[in-house]
Amino acid sequence: MGEAVRVRYAPSPTGDPHVGNIRSALFNWLLARRLGGKFIVRIEDTDQARKMEGSVQVILDSLRWLGIDWDEGPDVGGEFGPYIQSDRVESYSVAANRLVESDNAYYCYCPSERLVMIRESQKKQNRPTGYDGRCRNLSALERAEEVKSNPTPVVRFKMPLTGKTTFNDVIRGDVTWENRLLDDFVLLKSDGYPTYHLASVVDDNAMEISHVLRADEWLPSTPRHVLLYEAFGWNPPIFAHLPLILGSDRSKLSKRHGSVSIMDYKDQGYLPEAMLNFLSLLGWSLDDKTTEMDINTVIENFSLERIGASPAVFDLEKLSWLNGVYLRNLSADVVAEKSFELLDRDLGVDVSRPLDWAYVVKVCSVIQDRARIFSEIPHLASFFFSENYSYPVILIWAGMGDKSIKKLIETSEDPRALSLPEDRDSVSHSLAAASGALSKIDDWNHDTLEATLRNLVQELGTSNRRLFGAMRVVLTGRTEAPPLFSTMEILGQKIFLGRL
Repeated sequence: MGEAVRVRYAPSPTGDPHVGNIRSALFNWLLARRLGGKFIVRIEDTDQARKMEGSVQVILDSLRWLGIDWDEGPDVGGEFGPYIQSDRVESYSVAANRLVESDNAYYCYCPSERLVMIRESQKKQNRPTGYDGRCRNLSALERAEEVKSNPTPVVRFKMPLTGKTTFNDVIRGDVTWENRLLDDFVLLKSDGYPTYHLASVVDDNAMEISHVLRADEWLPSTPRHVLLYEAFGWNPPIFAHLPLILGSDRSKLSKRHGSVSIMDYKDQGYLPEAMLNFLSLLGWSLDDKTTEMDINTVIENFSLERIGASPAVFDLEKLSWLNGVYLRNLSADVVAEKSFELLDRDLGVDVSRPLDWAYVVKVCSVIQDRARIFSEIPHLASFFFSENYSYPVILIWAGMGDKSIKKLIETSEDPRALSLPEDRDSVSHSLAAASGALSKIDDWNHDTLEATLRNLVQELGTSNRRLFGAMRVVLTGRTEAPPLFSTMEILGQKIFLGRL
């Protein structure tokens, strides 16, 4: 297929691009890259009332963040431009007039008030809503009268009143619609701007688009588009309607399932490589078990035949887990670079230790194995930079592995009011012994710390879990933290002994 493959991503600048939009862009881009074709970005801004200032830039920035490049489009150009529909308005008027002249479309003079009354009446009668065809067969004399009261009519397509329209969808096979269920839809609005139906067909033909990959929600519009291609005498592209994306509870994806805007995930610290990996699996799969793939592997194996028709599930937990896999594979320097601003912003006035670069790198080297996304790092690392933390003393016993104490803390309204266990004196003695042993160390490093404390465990007749667990809580205020000896080494002898 080679250069004959031309696909497009055609978003409307009505807000930030969401997960579904970007999944469509990604699948089009993957097909183009797999088959050596062209990926085109076209901005469909004919709905001027809903257009949002700055939205186009956010759309392009989203693609750039993910590494999705385009061969033609805004900021790139190309021989089929312009690539913003509001710059192509004249071509839609020419196309609409062509359909009127060939008796495939007609001028409709009905005021909006009448259209509302029609819909309300149809609803009351439990009939499908749609235009009733009043202006469909007006004579020249009748049109001349109508234009006096409405000099700016809309243009409607003349739908066949009988028969069926069938088209082939790569993912769903043959799809058939009864023409009588589709009304005479608007092609050109009274302000001269086209509807999506006319503009997308005209532009796809003009830009020689070979495949139209778009969301499943556009499936009901496709018979209209097929009939438009037929009326113009053009060959339609290959259609593939991508499966719905549902939330983890299998309801329509919304904010309660996580952020909808793709740029929110960037701001939260998700990696573009992880997001690409995750999005590629929303409807497409390599096999029934592979979840981790770099983008080159996805491109090498991508095909429309591997896209399923069943809805895809957006699982935020899975995305976060996958992002953690990518995060752990980064060097500590890269993690530190991506975390520095977040640490500075989120730790704020609690910072008692300066954000020294070398120190931040050391902290990130032990934190990154516990983080799933970058926005978690300030919380996970806070005890490395601040002395402003506290914990109920009874948490020490939870750190030592006492499950009953842990459960008691979890169910208590005020853990600080809980009575300490009877062995509190022995625990205090163990911590004091640790402080004494550690204060004598001259070479404060991981190996020396581990050897000293393991010997102390034997002397005290206790267990690693009890002593190390108690020290972890004292050191971090948490029962779960990075490896103890690495944490001790990074914090340094003075700070550690001060906390102990």
